[in-house]
Amino acid sequence: MRVAHVCLSNFFIDGRSYQENELVSQHVRDGHEVLVLASTETHSPDGKITYIQPGEYTGTEGASVKRLAYGRFLPHKLMTKLRVNIGTYEALTAFCPEVILFHGTCAWELRVVARYARRNPTVLLYVDSHEDWNNSARSFISREVLHRCYYGPILRSVLSQIRKILCVSTESMDFVSTLYRVPRPYLEFFPLGGRPVPDEEYEKRRLATRLAQNLAEDDILLVQSGKQTRRKMLLESFRALAACQNPRLRLCVVGILHSDIRVEAERLIAADPRVRYLGWKSTDELTDLLCAADVYLQPGTQSVTMQHSLCARCAVILDDVPAHQVYLRDNGWLISKEKSLETILADLGNADLAAMQRNAFLVAKDLLDYEVLSRRVLM
Repeated sequence: MRVAHVCLSNFFIDGRSYQENELVSQHVRDGHEVLVLASTETHSPDGKITYIQPGEYTGTEGASVKRLAYGRFLPHKLMTKLRVNIGTYEALTAFCPEVILFHGTCAWELRVVARYARRNPTVLLYVDSHEDWNNSARSFISREVLHRCYYGPILRSVLSQIRKILCVSTESMDFVSTLYRVPRPYLEFFPLGGRPVPDEEYEKRRLATRLAQNLAEDDILLVQSGKQTRRKMLLESFRALAACQNPRLRLCVVGILHSDIRVEAERLIAADPRVRYLGWKSTDELTDLLCAADVYLQPGTQSVTMQHSLCARCAVILDDVPAHQVYLRDNGWLISKEKSLETILADLGNADLAAMQRNAFLVAKDLLDYEVLSRRVLM
């Protein structure tokens, strides 16, 4: 089949392990002809938003990537918010997709893609949504002007052309239903996924990485990953670990230390020999580390690494929010007023982590396998 992934509501970064990349890669592996329509927005190696030139090339995932310029009738900064691009309809017409997955609900170009679907009624058009109250509409102008008065009406105007809006969490479903006023029957849970690591590969990665990290057999390795802003609560992780005197605990931090926490984070890292800051890692290196880990730690805002960690058989410690509850099946803990992170860390030495890790893998195979998820949008 000819499958178009339209990434004009958000960024597309070549070679990462985000949902867009993984679904594109899986569709390519499955033998489909795949086109990615993307804006010129991407991220630099240090995680900052940057813009590249329009153009077309074969991406890391094996698909053709066509970068579309923003409209020029208003200042560039405003166009990146309105998400108006040049050449979307023409690119679709040239490619003739049978399936379109529009990533994100926030773009003028959704109307353009819906017009193409309306004129080609055999096309299957899906939209996915990552938006929720944690990462979207956080200021008054964003909520009331962009989301309520601009993105929402655009989305409602094209509902008749959309098969389903695939929401990555229950919180996303609530957001789309409440702020955009989309009827619930249009919404479907479609989680961020991963690739469950097979037994032999898992054992090989785990043994090699634990050896490289100089871990004893009974050491309990925790990993916290992502762009570490204050909302990721990395400082709280360090302080909870410092209060727990278990010498078997180890914490590896992967990602970028944001400027708002860097000085304090570096001080706390230096103060505890059980903590190692490893910097930014490639997807493959992160998989190695997660396979070596016993527990994935996410006390703050959500990260795609959580799903990745379940696929690598990590027990999890997560913030107690509705979006996380679907992933807890005797495979971890939720941090709450009744169960603090410090208390959970103190309990790790007595927990049956091996059983929790087996349960984590069952969750991954049941909910998160991109090989299965990728087929959903072809129906």
